[in-house]
Amino acid sequence: MLNFEEELKKFKPSLEVEEIEDSISQGNTIDAVELINQIINKQD
Repeated sequence: MLNFEEELKKFKPSLEVEEIEDSISQGNTIDAVELINQIINKQD
């Protein structure tokens, strides 16, 4: 049987997750509407 307390002690978050969290908190993400607008504007 799993000992959840021991497993939680071993847990280390992925570096990629930390990078994504930093990017999101800094507002460096583009939502789908912004992305579509950028694509449309580049085609004009």
